[in-house]
Amino acid sequence: MTATDTANPLLDRHGLPRFDSIDSSHVEPAIRGALQRLETGLADLEKNVEPTWPGLVEPLELLCEELRYAWSVVGHLMGVANSDDLRTAHESVQADVVKAFTRLSQSEPLYRAAVAMRDGPGFDQLEPAQKRIVEKMIQSAELAGIALEGTDRERFNEIQQELAELSTKFSNAVLDANKAFAMTLEDAADIDGCPPSLLELAAQAAAEAGADGATAENGPWRITLDMPLFGPFMQHARRRDLREKLYRGFIARAGEGAFDNRERIDRILALRGERAKLLGYESPANASLATKMASDVDEVMTLLEELRVASYSKAEDDLREVREYAKANEQAEDIANWDVAFWSERIREEKFSFTDEQLRPYFPLPKVLDGLFALSKRLFGITIEPADGETPVWHDDVRFFRIRDENGEEQAAFFLDPYSRPATKRGGAWMDECVGRSRLHKAQSGGPRLPVAYLVCNGTPPVGDKPSLMSFRDVETLFHEFGHGLQHMLTKVDFDSAAGIQGVEWDAVELPSQFMENWCYHRPTLLGFSGHYETGEPLPEELFDKIVAARTYRGGTAMLRQLYFGMTDMALHHGYDPGRDGSPFDVQRKIAEKTTVLPPLPEDRFLCSFSHIFAGGYAAGYYSYKWAEVLSADAFSAFEEAGLGNDTAIAETGRRFRDTVLGLGGSQHPMDVFVAFRGRQPKTDALLRHTFPATS
Repeated sequence: MTATDTANPLLDRHGLPRFDSIDSSHVEPAIRGALQRLETGLADLEKNVEPTWPGLVEPLELLCEELRYAWSVVGHLMGVANSDDLRTAHESVQADVVKAFTRLSQSEPLYRAAVAMRDGPGFDQLEPAQKRIVEKMIQSAELAGIALEGTDRERFNEIQQELAELSTKFSNAVLDANKAFAMTLEDAADIDGCPPSLLELAAQAAAEAGADGATAENGPWRITLDMPLFGPFMQHARRRDLREKLYRGFIARAGEGAFDNRERIDRILALRGERAKLLGYESPANASLATKMASDVDEVMTLLEELRVASYSKAEDDLREVREYAKANEQAEDIANWDVAFWSERIREEKFSFTDEQLRPYFPLPKVLDGLFALSKRLFGITIEPADGETPVWHDDVRFFRIRDENGEEQAAFFLDPYSRPATKRGGAWMDECVGRSRLHKAQSGGPRLPVAYLVCNGTPPVGDKPSLMSFRDVETLFHEFGHGLQHMLTKVDFDSAAGIQGVEWDAVELPSQFMENWCYHRPTLLGFSGHYETGEPLPEELFDKIVAARTYRGGTAMLRQLYFGMTDMALHHGYDPGRDGSPFDVQRKIAEKTTVLPPLPEDRFLCSFSHIFAGGYAAGYYSYKWAEVLSADAFSAFEEAGLGNDTAIAETGRRFRDTVLGLGGSQHPMDVFVAFRGRQPKTDALLRHTFPATS
C-alpha cells in the first residue's frame, strides 16, 4: 500500500469509516488501488491454494476485505449522501469492481479447492457454519458461471457488467424523478384538510427550495413525491384535483421524459433471461430460487395463491365500504385511485375515532427509541447505550449506539439515520452492514471483530423546536429495520460469511424484522414507548385499544397489494416472453386483474420505480416478504402461547429466539433454525389469524 493509499480515508480500516473525511475525490484512487492489490493477491493465492480452511477460506476473506469494505462504504454513501460528484466517481470504477468480483467468483483454482474440501476427509470435522460457507462458495461459483467456457463465459461476464450499470442507472433515475416533481401551493384552499405536521414539513421543504419566509400557517407549501409528504397529502387533502395530480405524478415516476426507466426494464429482463439460460436454468426465477428457502416456483405460487384466495373477498369488502362512504359523503364521482387513501382515512377516523395526527405527539422519536431499547433488554437481555461522538457520521442527524450483553460485554454497535433528506437520500428504509462479526479480523481486545450496522429510515425530521413526531407506520418501520439489525448484531457466528444476515436465504431474512413489528401492538410495550412530547403523558388506554382494533383495518387490501407486487415480480422472471406476453406493463395489468379490486390506471408505470426488483436484491424474490411473514407470525405465536403477560416465560422464549433465529444467522439452513426455535415447521395459521381475526 502506497503512502497515498495510506492517507486515503476509504482505505483506513482501523476502526469505523471516517465519514468526516471521506469525499468523492477519494473513491477512484481508493478503489483502483484496492483492485490492483486484489488482482495481485488473487494470482498468488491461485498458485498456492490448498483445499483446507486455512489454505483457502481464510486467505480469500483477507484478500477481499479491503475492496469489499471500501466499496460498501461508497455504496452506503450513494444511498444516504448522494451527489453528482459521488455518482461520477462511482460510475468511473463500478465496471472494474464488477469485473474483479466476477473474476474472483470464476476462479477455477479456488473452485476446485472448495470442491476438494467438500469431498475430502476433513469436511466432517468442520463446524456447521464452516460447512455452509464452503457449500455456498461452490454454489456461488456455479451461479457465477464457473462452468462456462469460451464465448459463453465472455457473454456471461458482459451481462454481469451491463446489469450492474443498469441497476445503478435505474436507482438514480428514480431518485431524480422524485426530485423533479413538486407542487408548490400558495392558496390556503389548496391545503384544506392537511394536518399541522404536514404543513410544517411542506413549508420547510418550500424554504429549502428557496421560498423565503415560508411558514406552516401562511405557506407556501411544497408537496413532493417523498413519502413523508406524499402519504399524508393523499390521506388528508380535500382538493381532489390536487390529489389526482400528485397520484398521477407518483405512478408515472421514472416512466417518461428524462428519467424514463422503461427501456432499462426491458433490457434488465432480457439480460436476466439470457444469463439464466447460460447457467442452465429455465428462467431467472429458477436461478434465483437456487439460493432461497423455497424449493421451486410452484411452492412459491402455491403460498401466494393460498393467501390471495383468503384475502380477495376481504379486499372487495374494503373497496365497497370506501365507495359507499364516499358516496354518502357527497362525492359525486365514482371512487378513483387517488380517492382511496383519503376516504379510507376518514373511515378509519370515524370507525376508530383517532387520526395519525392525534398519535404523532405521543411518539417522539427519543421516547420510541427508549421503549424499543427497553423491549430489547426484556426479550434478549441486551443493553443499548448512546455513543454519539465516538465515531464520525455522514450527517448531523445520524446517531451512534453500542450494545452490551447481560454481563456488560460489548456485543455490537449501530448507526441510526432516521430522517428524510429527499435531495440526497433515497426513499424507503433499510438496514445494511458496516462490518460483520469475524474471528479472523480481531478487535482491539483480541476477540472477534464485533458487528456494526447501518439503520436507515425516512421519517419526518424535527421541525423548529419540536422533536421528530412519528406516525404509527414510522414506528413500525423503525421496529422492522431494528429487527434486521438485531440479526446482524446479535449473531454468535464468528465467520463473517455466515454471521448475522450473511448466508441467510433471502426469503427468510425478513423473519426477525417482521417479528419485531408485532411488539408495536403489545400493550406494555406500546404504552412503554409512548409519551406526549410536551407533557410526557403516556398514550391513553382508549387510543391503544383503537390502534389494536385498527391493525387489521383493510387487511385484505394490504395483503393483496403485496401479492400484486410479488406475483408481478415472479411473472416477469418466470415464463415471460415479450413476443407472446407483450410489454412488462401488459404482464403487470394481467396480474392486476386477479390481485387488485380497483385496477391500476392504464398509464400506471409503477414498475419504473420498482427498485426492489430492478435495482435491489429482490428480483424473483419479492414474494419473500410474505414467505417470511408466515415465519414471523408463527414465531410471534410462540410468545403468545408462552403468555404475553408472563415476564419469565417471555424472557425465556426471547432468549431462545436470540440464540436460534438471531444467533445462528446463516450458519444453518433457515428451516433448521426455525425448527430449533419453534419445535416444528411453520404454518400459515398465525398469519391468517393476525390478518383476519374475526373470521379465522
